[in-house]
Amino acid sequence: MAERIATVSRDTLETQITVSVNLDGQGRFVAETGVAFLDHMLEQIARHGLIDLDINAKGDLHIDEHHTVEDIGITLGQAFAKALIDKRGIRRYGHAYVPLDEALSRVVIDFPAPGLFMDVEFTRAAIGRLDTQLFREFFQGFVNHAQATLHIDNLKGFNAHHQIETIFKAFGRALRMAVERDTRMAGQMPSTKGSL
Repeated sequence: MAERIATVSRDTLETQITVSVNLDGQGRFVAETGVAFLDHMLEQIARHGLIDLDINAKGDLHIDEHHTVEDIGITLGQAFAKALIDKRGIRRYGHAYVPLDEALSRVVIDFPAPGLFMDVEFTRAAIGRLDTQLFREFFQGFVNHAQATLHIDNLKGFNAHHQIETIFKAFGRALRMAVERDTRMAGQMPSTKGSL
């Protein structure tokens, strides 16, 4: 079977980012983004998705974290699209519920076309210095470039750290399920249309 690995670089006046993924990895994670809390969340994707992630990002953090967070989402989405090739043989759909103390989130993903449906009311405007609005930018960048439909719902929670951590853990688990090779679908497109 072909390896499902990819490396993508994005170089703009605002950010310089390189993302490497191995969709059949062990959950290995290496990152230097300059945004510590985002690194903590990206590690959840790797660990719970069993996806090897290597992310190096330099951004205009002297302005704020917006461009860096959004562009990492974009570059990660591009790497997923490249690693998935034509999506033959994958399960296509993934879902997960993840709790953390009082917080509970649900994430559902499909890999046919971009769309983000995020129903989350964060209980704080920021976690540390990181604006919680930027998580929507991250996921929007990902779905636009991975060609994925993503539903994110925070069902319970009053601690904003717990809210976002349950989302990223559930995202990792849903990704793992969706991109997993299905031996019964080997070589087939997971759609009655014949393409995704």
